[in-house]
Amino acid sequence: MTKTRKLFGTDGIRGTANQDPMTVEVAQKLGQAAGLRFTRGTHRHRVLVGKDTRLSGYMIECALVSGFLSAGVDVTLAGPMPTPAIAMLTRSLRADLGVMISASHNPFGDNGIKLFGPDGFKLTDETEAEIEALMRADLTDRLATPEQIGRASRLNDAAGRYIENAKASFPRGRRLDGLRIVIDCANGAAYRVAPTALWELGAEVIRIGCEPNGVNINENCGSTRPEALCAAVVAHEADIGIALDGDADRLLIADEQGRLIDGDQILALIARSWSRQGRLSAKQVVATVMSNMGLARCLDGLGLELVRTAVGDRYVVERMRELGVNLGGEQSGHMVLSDFATTGDGLVAALQVLAVLVEEGRPASEVCRVFAPFPQLLRNVRFVGKSPLHAPAVQEARRAAEAELGTAGRLLLRESGTEPLVRVMAEAEDLALVERVVAGMCAVIGSAQEAA
Repeated sequence: MTKTRKLFGTDGIRGTANQDPMTVEVAQKLGQAAGLRFTRGTHRHRVLVGKDTRLSGYMIECALVSGFLSAGVDVTLAGPMPTPAIAMLTRSLRADLGVMISASHNPFGDNGIKLFGPDGFKLTDETEAEIEALMRADLTDRLATPEQIGRASRLNDAAGRYIENAKASFPRGRRLDGLRIVIDCANGAAYRVAPTALWELGAEVIRIGCEPNGVNINENCGSTRPEALCAAVVAHEADIGIALDGDADRLLIADEQGRLIDGDQILALIARSWSRQGRLSAKQVVATVMSNMGLARCLDGLGLELVRTAVGDRYVVERMRELGVNLGGEQSGHMVLSDFATTGDGLVAALQVLAVLVEEGRPASEVCRVFAPFPQLLRNVRFVGKSPLHAPAVQEARRAAEAELGTAGRLLLRESGTEPLVRVMAEAEDLALVERVVAGMCAVIGSAQEAA
């Protein structure tokens, strides 16, 4: 059986709805293949299916369900729920597989499918390759007989289960009474559960991005467009603002002055707090190659090591499991707190930030700015067809740029796992140098694409 992956990227399958690979045909085949791959033993097998608020979610959900049922697998529908909720519920319900239909922070026209194993963790590259191989095979003789076809039902208390699980991560005996919090749910999957959890813990909650209509997910809101959050915090004189993305597996924070706090600062804040409390399982924190050099310097000052991985929270989680580390994350806002979740969980991470805010009794502008970041600049270069990243001219320019930055800086070139983009990132203590390097690399990459 071939181990090649073509459909699955860094975070499941993703694309424009009703266009390959996000078609009903692919979704149905995926349901059949994944259902057969995770059939283990003679018990009635079950898959849990959740989604965000995209209009196309209805279409993909129905196609997936038909595939699973035809493979003889029962389906439990959770409706619109955060990705971490599906991961948690998959394990809690002893389901054989969990599925989240979402394109995360992408525009509403895109959609995607993420799969979780019975342990609540995202599937390995190898398992995804096995599923793809089954999708390409003729499964006619392996599908269920008429009497073995699966049944579909709905999990009516999914929201309540997740809310209670998230609240349990907040320190026992602590409350959010007296805090005014703006929560921006990106018109996405957490539009009900996140505000409810904060309110039940005692906060005064101001909701924005909590009125999904199927086409407004991530539209000028959420963690990818946090301007609305920052403005709302100032307008409502709030103590802090929380922005989630479309499937609520990442977050960004705004302090009381409406200034943004990224994932690196959040990671440093939690690391410092947990280190002082003796809650870190190791003297290491896992982040990706995108995290700021200032984070590494900050952690070093705390006696902790920053371990870097490829971009993607699944790779952060894999490295955390290998090292026995219970804290990891990404600059983009994925925070993985393995004491509480098996994947990035924006709400749970936000509650850890709020716990420190309550404990210290100081403004968010003081509490949440843990280190001075190195000047860092990220630019995207869109391409059509073959990536220009490996063109000789690009590689030559890369070597020259790395030499110019020296040991006091970093250059990172990588292809996006979800879009036809080359991401160009540089950082150093000299901002002018960073700007010059990034502009030069983008120009070379653009020229290489035109010449291809």
